Amino acid sequence: MTSDQQTILNHYNITKRYPTAWPAEKDASEASEDEQPASKTGLAHKRSKSRYSALARSASDRRSLVPGTEKTGDGVENLVQKDEPDPLGGPHSVVHSNASTQSLLQGLEFLSKSIDQKSASLKVLVESNFERFVRAKITIDNVYAEMRNQGAEPPLPQRSQTQSRATSKGSAHFRKSSAQGPLSPRGIDKPLPSDKKKHALSKESEYGVQGIKAPLVEVAVKAEEIWGPALGGREREGALRLAMASVERSEGIFEVGTAIAGCIKRKDYEGLVNVYRRARKYAEEARAVAVGASSDRNLLDDAQIYQIVITARIWSGVESQIGDFKRDVWKRLTNVEASSATSVGLSAADEPMALIKVLLELGVEDNPIWFWLLSRYDYLKNKITASFERSRVEIEILRRRLGNADPPPPKSVVNYLKTPGASASHEMAQQLDTASILELWDLIHSSVSHLLSTSGGLLGEVIEFWDQAQAFIDGKTQRTLPLGPDAQSQRHHHLSPDGVMDLQNGVVELVEILRESIFAFFADPPIEDVSMLYSPLPPTTPNTPKSAVFAPWAHQDSRFQFDANNPPPPPSPKRDEAWEGFAFWPPYANALSGVHYLEKVLTLVGGAATEMAGLRPVSSSSTIQDSLKTLINGTRERCTNALLAAWTRDAGMFQLVETWERAGERRNLTKMPTYFLAYENAVLAGVQKLAYIPEVTNKGSVTSVITAPSSAMLKPVRRAFERSIYVLLSDMVKKAIERDPSEDVGHLQPTANATPPAGLTSKAGLNVEGHVESRFETNFSTRLIDEIKTIKDVLAQIDERLFGTYTKHIADHLASIIQTGITSPTWVPTTDRPTELRPYVYEALLVLVAIHTEILTTAPSLLHRIISSLFESIILAFLSAFRARTDRYTLAALMQATLDVEFVASILSQYTSPKASELQSQVYQELDQRTDNSARMRLQNELPEMRAILKKLREGTRGEFACFKRQKGGGGKG
Repeated sequence: MTSDQQTILNHYNITKRYPTAWPAEKDASEASEDEQPASKTGLAHKRSKSRYSALARSASDRRSLVPGTEKTGDGVENLVQKDEPDPLGGPHSVVHSNASTQSLLQGLEFLSKSIDQKSASLKVLVESNFERFVRAKITIDNVYAEMRNQGAEPPLPQRSQTQSRATSKGSAHFRKSSAQGPLSPRGIDKPLPSDKKKHALSKESEYGVQGIKAPLVEVAVKAEEIWGPALGGREREGALRLAMASVERSEGIFEVGTAIAGCIKRKDYEGLVNVYRRARKYAEEARAVAVGASSDRNLLDDAQIYQIVITARIWSGVESQIGDFKRDVWKRLTNVEASSATSVGLSAADEPMALIKVLLELGVEDNPIWFWLLSRYDYLKNKITASFERSRVEIEILRRRLGNADPPPPKSVVNYLKTPGASASHEMAQQLDTASILELWDLIHSSVSHLLSTSGGLLGEVIEFWDQAQAFIDGKTQRTLPLGPDAQSQRHHHLSPDGVMDLQNGVVELVEILRESIFAFFADPPIEDVSMLYSPLPPTTPNTPKSAVFAPWAHQDSRFQFDANNPPPPPSPKRDEAWEGFAFWPPYANALSGVHYLEKVLTLVGGAATEMAGLRPVSSSSTIQDSLKTLINGTRERCTNALLAAWTRDAGMFQLVETWERAGERRNLTKMPTYFLAYENAVLAGVQKLAYIPEVTNKGSVTSVITAPSSAMLKPVRRAFERSIYVLLSDMVKKAIERDPSEDVGHLQPTANATPPAGLTSKAGLNVEGHVESRFETNFSTRLIDEIKTIKDVLAQIDERLFGTYTKHIADHLASIIQTGITSPTWVPTTDRPTELRPYVYEALLVLVAIHTEILTTAPSLLHRIISSLFESIILAFLSAFRARTDRYTLAALMQATLDVEFVASILSQYTSPKASELQSQVYQELDQRTDNSARMRLQNELPEMRAILKKLREGTRGEFACFKRQKGGGGKG
């Protein structure tokens, strides 16, 4: 039964909604309220009545305003009127719808008669009691007028002027003092009303209440002053006792607020959850009390009221604290890195899980797992873009500073090029280039590492993000997550299929941002806009601090702090250098520093591409796999091109390394070949690592996107290798030809101890060519057939050029000596049978002795070739000199010429060549043509004697020319 139905039953004082019979108590006729009950003694009518007895009415004798209302057995009135007889005269009080027409006509007739009877009786009543009505009306009017005018003063009669004047003088003082009294605030013009007027039924006297109102208020105030503390204290004491009892029973809930604040301050999430559960338990208990009382329609006692009020008040504070805490946790979830720095006992990885758990424990509407994953995705996306742009600008700033500076001096370049052959491997890194170039290389490496490193880099954070998302997708992490109050947080444990797809697409997008950033850095030319580090804002007031003007990219590194007085460097001038098109190559950097750092950078790029390809969302996309391969190939090609350009440039600078200083162990070579071999080996090893990225490919990753370099990529390497050797040898030829002998001071003198440039350069070229050829073929698993043939042809040409250049000045010197000696007027002997050599022969042979000694101590392998060539030059000089004489040769002249030529030929016999023998025959033919028959015949007769003279001359000069003799047990061509 509903409350409305119960209310209706109570109102009409019935027990059933559909009663079947009229209640018997309602049939009992109630006595008329106007009739007085008869007294048992019969004397009640003789009781004296007051004049106003007709108006007297007891407060308890109040008639109902609704006529015909009835009272129940307990005297309570209700709105149900007592049942009246049927006005139509029927036996029932209700006319039914199925009544007949005859019964209705009978009822109408009965109704008409009844009305006539009542009208007649009412007329008789009015006529017999009319005088009484009039007297009662007059009495009521008189009583009302008397009560209304009570206390009113009658009008004063007119007084004479003399009497009024006297009276006025006599009463002036009374009126004055009365007007000034404390009970007469209205002054002398308004006299105080009488006490009777206070009880008059008028509006001014508040209808008779004014007279007693002030005393009642005064009595109430005094009673409150006297009895209030006693009566109120007792009530207060009871209330306080009840409140203290309630506080003692609810002692635990009062500690909740302080406990929650302490847990939040200490970041004690577990304790916070426990306290919140306890507070929630108190709130549920108080709610159960209120609900139980409401359902049972019971009144709450004071203890229950106190319990509900206290709990509600404390629970409101708890909800406010928890609400503030939740908002703070949501903020911290968006930036876990910032909050984890201040976390107690939590790492950056544990911090978000702790926050998610506490939110699930406390109960939230939004899904904290999804919220954190999306926040993490946005954070990584913005961080990757901002970090790349920032690093790109910083690198360009240092590039511009290097490009605007002067190139490194040649002497410092020489020292850096000699580093691989002069320094240990652990010391080489700090000596590969200038400090400013190495600074830029370090910045490039650290920037790429910050983006692509899997340990501490942004790629590592992306991989960690996917691992965490994958754990949530698979439901592994949710096993340890709480269900929350009444298992309300269980709905947050599962990610929707659309959410999973969004996470996978988000990881792919992060990978694409990383890939595009790295590819743009290596493939694009240097950027022009560096305003990120210099963005001045117009100050709004003259007192605007500089920190506000230049704050958009404030940086702690002084290298990148710019203001109006220290603007960023302008773009470097164009010098047609290869490095101007590479944003990742420091200006004027050599190939040694390039291979050292680019090897590390490409290892990072290759490893990062392999890691990104191994992520599940990426591995299932062939498009992303191809883009990662493009990243590797494009970055590798750009790095290789930049390195090859520096390689060629270094080869052109390597001629400065040659100082003609002999090597320590191999005295037949200078130190330059050793330096160049070490340089070439270092560069070739670096290029090989750039091409194959072995530190990544050797790991054997299944998802590796690193492919072997194509033949098209290796062609530039082969050309650069060939060109480096050609440039070196060409520059060395030029240096050897144009060498200033003064450069050899302190090293090798252009004397007997001087190193012949031709011999050293030729030997160095052959030595370099043989070593680097095998090294290149080993590193790149290819044969340099065409390149080696070209190099050998170049070496042969260079050798011929250097050899001819070296021997020409010696041959010219020898020819000058021979020409001078033979064309001298004193050359023809004065005797008929000469027995001595002319001095020019000894002079020429002594020059050869010096050359022999020089070559033997520096390049013994070239000794036979050089002396043979000079021997040919000597014979040719003999021929030229004999042809230069205009007179005919006498027998004495023939004998002198034969002695000179044969002595030289016998001394240099082991260096004889077919060309020398042919030239010697031409000499004899020239002599034979310049003499007559007689001298010719006589010369044949003198030949035995001339052989004896030659033998005697050779034995006399055995010591001077012993160097030209064939060594025992060895080849004379050594």
